[in-house]
Amino acid sequence: MPNPAVSFFSGRDGVRLAYRETGEGRPLILLHGMTGDATLWLLNGQAETIAAAGHRVIMPDFRGHGSSEKPHDAAFYPPDVLTDDGLALVEHLGLSEYDLGGYSLGARIVVRMLVRGAAPGRAVVAGQGLRQVLGSGGGAGASLRPLLTGWGTFEPGSPEERSEQWLRAGGADPVALLHVLDSLVATPAEQLGRITVPTLVAVGADDSGATSSAGHLVTALPQATGTVVPGDHWTAAGAPELAAAIVDFLAGHQ
Repeated sequence: MPNPAVSFFSGRDGVRLAYRETGEGRPLILLHGMTGDATLWLLNGQAETIAAAGHRVIMPDFRGHGSSEKPHDAAFYPPDVLTDDGLALVEHLGLSEYDLGGYSLGARIVVRMLVRGAAPGRAVVAGQGLRQVLGSGGGAGASLRPLLTGWGTFEPGSPEERSEQWLRAGGADPVALLHVLDSLVATPAEQLGRITVPTLVAVGADDSGATSSAGHLVTALPQATGTVVPGDHWTAAGAPELAAAIVDFLAGHQ
């Protein structure tokens, strides 16, 4: 797995936030999913494939994740703070011509950035359907919140305890992640209808949480096209077909 150096910038409230870069060319900011970090895009060669097509791939770690700070004070997680951080990264890098994409939670933040004034040339919303974006169900919080609130109390060998151990191995901080979940903001349908950025909506064929409403999200976004790639919610993120679809979409919307 490529391992680009970690750089840092400050959120608007001073929280230290991490990001990595690979490749050269037109900037593409890629946002990861809940409990993950920038390595989501490195582990299966996604960033490398996209960079090889002529893109400067910029991959931040959300606050509460990865190499970014994980404060435990709820005051550092006001509503929509991840969107604030994304907009701060654009400002920090001085980007005027760029593209923006995300997977799962990252896709929700892409939508939030768009409705709050981000102006990428193109956008990618992957691993989410209309229900998740509207905040009406099917998001990561439904299954993750019970794990985080019950942290350290599960029966040894139980499915919950195994999931907790997997999260621990990845450096998850349950306090910070609960605050992140509490900070998420839904996007009303009428705001989606005002997004005019060409957008690719991509979803895994076996992603039961998002596949059923991904088509509705394509309809809700005036300039959206949809694609289906192999995998469920977890494996589609690493599918080579997802990287190929992103490259093809960006090439087709110069």
